[in-house]
Amino acid sequence: MTLLSSTDVDYLDPGHTYYTVGYTVLYATQRPLYSVKPGEAHPTPDLAVGPPQISKDEKTVTVKLRSGVRFSPPVNREVTSKDVKYAFERAFTANVANEYGTYFADIVGLPKKPGSFKPISGIQTPDNHTLVIHLSRPSGVGVAAALVMPITVPVPEEYAKKFDAKNPSTYNTHVVFTGPYMVKNDAAGNLVGYHASTSIQLVRNPNWDRKTDYKPAYLDSILMRTNASDLDVAARQTLQGSHLMTEDPPPANVLKLAVTKYKGQYVTIPSGGFRWLPLNTTIKPFDNANVRKAVLAVFNRDAVRQARGGPFVGDIATHFIPPGIAGYDQAGGPKGPGYDYLRNPAGDLALATQYMKKAGYPSGKYTGNGSFTMVTENVNPGKAQALVAQAQFAKLGFKVQVRTVSQATMYTGFCQVPSKKLFSCGDAAWFKDFNDPQSMLEPTFKGSAIQPSGGNNNLAQLNDPKIDAAMTKAATLRGDPRLTAWGDIDKLIVGDAAAVPLIWDKTTVLESKDVQGAGDAYTDTFNLAWSSLK
Repeated sequence: MTLLSSTDVDYLDPGHTYYTVGYTVLYATQRPLYSVKPGEAHPTPDLAVGPPQISKDEKTVTVKLRSGVRFSPPVNREVTSKDVKYAFERAFTANVANEYGTYFADIVGLPKKPGSFKPISGIQTPDNHTLVIHLSRPSGVGVAAALVMPITVPVPEEYAKKFDAKNPSTYNTHVVFTGPYMVKNDAAGNLVGYHASTSIQLVRNPNWDRKTDYKPAYLDSILMRTNASDLDVAARQTLQGSHLMTEDPPPANVLKLAVTKYKGQYVTIPSGGFRWLPLNTTIKPFDNANVRKAVLAVFNRDAVRQARGGPFVGDIATHFIPPGIAGYDQAGGPKGPGYDYLRNPAGDLALATQYMKKAGYPSGKYTGNGSFTMVTENVNPGKAQALVAQAQFAKLGFKVQVRTVSQATMYTGFCQVPSKKLFSCGDAAWFKDFNDPQSMLEPTFKGSAIQPSGGNNNLAQLNDPKIDAAMTKAATLRGDPRLTAWGDIDKLIVGDAAAVPLIWDKTTVLESKDVQGAGDAYTDTFNLAWSSLK
């Protein structure tokens, strides 16, 4: 079977990866502590043998590991809790610098910032199959939920430390695997099946034992073509061909074709994510809240949805916690928090003009001489969305230049690098890390999550002390008070107008008539370990 993708993985290294294609490979080739079955919302024990145990004071999380899980060649030994401990420790070094460390910030002994390797005293391994995480605050609920993340994929220290000694770590091209599939390698562990920006060959992991895993792994091998950048061509090939699947949603015209003429050859996934247009709050005049509110007021969010394929691609968003994620109702549900600048999905120029006047522009339009750069991907529907956004800014007098780049570099090379001083990212999206409102709002809007040197997911660089304090407190709550707190935080973020909430996303991916693809709401595409041929 062949999977067509418009872009390469960001990383094969589980300590680094965060992007959709990286996740697609990771959850077919690795065993994190927990993973999510297609069609389900909550995680299932994977490397773990049961749910995480949270102490009454919520400051200790204990996980029992499964016996009999082995690393692929050339390591060829059983996985132990020490391998998970090392995975955490390497993730907080400068050579790896995992981007999701914010969820684990309360672990006792965690380095204050990425540096050289150091053991973390708050992660203990009393035996080979027990992992204990000690926390400085009662944030066990959030930490336990985050154990589905790639950071929990075991890494063998005796094999990886020579690669991790380099900056950046070169483990990315020498990864060993624990899942049903592996990237084809040679006897030394070099990933000969990985050809950057061209293809990834997945083959059976000879050390995988079906008796230790719940994943069926129907396919014998999977070829990922990571250079299928013409999505129109790739989508049509898939619909009309054999043994093919797409990793990306199709352009609007092919989406319509699939829905009307190729019934049964597409899967629509409610992704639990949002598409948004961040407004860099550190760049003038977008440091002015009234300017940002003017942008939200004028924005034709319905036009953005049409550019992506119409109502089929999702519902128009009014805030950031999407349907299907706990906290959605508390944040206002479909109507949102009720701010006037988001009442009209088609935009309200008269209201936007009023906000511009409040911001100090008597004409109701921007009168500066500046030009602003927006980076977006060089293929549709992302490119089409950015052009719609450009037109919205023009209504308020802003001159926006759209720069198109490959999807693989849009985030890592531009949008996530604050030093680039971009005022916005034209096709930004965020999908849940785990089914909890914290995973939607903390990485994307918490000031302390800003990463000045790169890998930054707070694209608006919002740094509101009131919001930060509320998030810090909400992370310690459980049950209804937790959901209410995160719903209130969502309202505060919308009140700051740091980004335009565009769409609560639904992703449609395509398959050939002889393929039975398994749509996965966690990775927002097909799950390779559950897909098969008819």
